[in-house]
Amino acid sequence: MGKEASLYIRGEGNALRCVACARRCLLREGQTGFCGVRTNINGSLYLDVYGRVASVAIDPIEKKPVVHFNPGSRIFSFSTTGCSWMCAYCQNYEISQRRKVEGVELDPSEIVDMARAYESDGIAFTYNEPIIFSEFAQDVSKIARKYNIFTIYVTNGYGTPELVGYLREFLSAATIDFKGNGDEKFLKRYVGASGPEPIFETAEGLKKAGIHVEITDLVIPEIGASLENARRLARFIVDKLGPDTPLHFLRFHSDYKLMGIPHTPIPLLEAHYKVAKEEGLNYVYLGNVPGHPFENTYCHNCGREVIRRNGFRILSWNLTEDMRCKFCDNKIPIEGKLSKHAFEDRFEQVWL
Repeated sequence: MGKEASLYIRGEGNALRCVACARRCLLREGQTGFCGVRTNINGSLYLDVYGRVASVAIDPIEKKPVVHFNPGSRIFSFSTTGCSWMCAYCQNYEISQRRKVEGVELDPSEIVDMARAYESDGIAFTYNEPIIFSEFAQDVSKIARKYNIFTIYVTNGYGTPELVGYLREFLSAATIDFKGNGDEKFLKRYVGASGPEPIFETAEGLKKAGIHVEITDLVIPEIGASLENARRLARFIVDKLGPDTPLHFLRFHSDYKLMGIPHTPIPLLEAHYKVAKEEGLNYVYLGNVPGHPFENTYCHNCGREVIRRNGFRILSWNLTEDMRCKFCDNKIPIEGKLSKHAFEDRFEQVWL
């Protein structure tokens, strides 16, 4: 479908600079950015995937993972093609690393209509990097807001100040994945990024803009599992985002170009958890380890279990309507409310 983008600056002649992500691609006439979806056409930047949807599913919000924002919500999740990174272990590489614009044509109102038909509480821009199709996401979000449907970015956070200023106008929440503890050498070798600084800046900017932020870190054994870097990440979160910001350490499973790397050992994940708690984070979680006690939410005041989970399912709930611990009345930093869908089977493939 395609549409002129907003996140760019015109240069001399027909050249322009995209400011959606930290790459800030300089594009001359006919050139497309690294992401594969933003093209200079006659001196204007066009979003080639506007209105082109590559994948859709109904997910629980906990799968994003987001656990301190409208828990138990049913999320209408969709992607386009393309990405600002080239992660060697991407589990959605068929979509993200595709540099051919493909997908079903759906305009923003049709997407919201589908989300409403599935009784979704929110819409997530996910599976590939949403930063690169932010103009499309904005138009969807504006319509969704009319129906009290919130929107979420599942993002690498490799953005710009211009992007943050753009997102603050429509985005409800974001989960930012630092990947490999945000280590510079790891990012350069395995994802093709210059370093973690833009991610730190984006996370801080979104938080200051009033957008709910949660942080994830995919712990990849042998190449991206430094406890020292995990400690540095935890310190940043405490200092810049606040000690109540949720941090999720995710278990790695082999995929794409890193099929030889084993699953993350549980003790290594637990060591990351311990480091983050030592640095003062109140809410740390382990992901992709169904049934582990560190999937649960514990009251920071009394230590009692207030939410029990198994995978992406909520099994028990010990919070009041205003998110206070039923055991000690301590306020738990969870925004929104428990969804009516919280205890349902919320996985569903949507066929386009």
